[in-house]
Amino acid sequence: MKIKPLGDKLLVEVLEADEKTKGGIILPDTAKEEKTEGKVVSVGGGKVLESGKVQPLEVKGGDRIIFGKYSGDEIIIDGKKHKILKESEVLAVYES
Repeated sequence: MKIKPLGDKLLVEVLEADEKTKGGIILPDTAKEEKTEGKVVSVGGGKVLESGKVQPLEVKGGDRIIFGKYSGDEIIIDGKKHKILKESEVLAVYES
């Protein structure tokens, strides 16, 4: 299934939570915190300014991002957790 976000929205695949601690302890599902990192799958056309011009988004497909814990709307696509976020909800982009 292909989903194209509209406007200044992003479709982000949420990265899986760690199954083990650094010390090797396996975490049960109830102890796992939801990840606040993800990979941008697709982006909308851009933010429409008051002047009517479209400002392209800074984030692009394939970027690895950090977002707020309660940001966006969660959806499931092909059994994987995704979020639809506004670009303004993105806190940072990993640089390579």
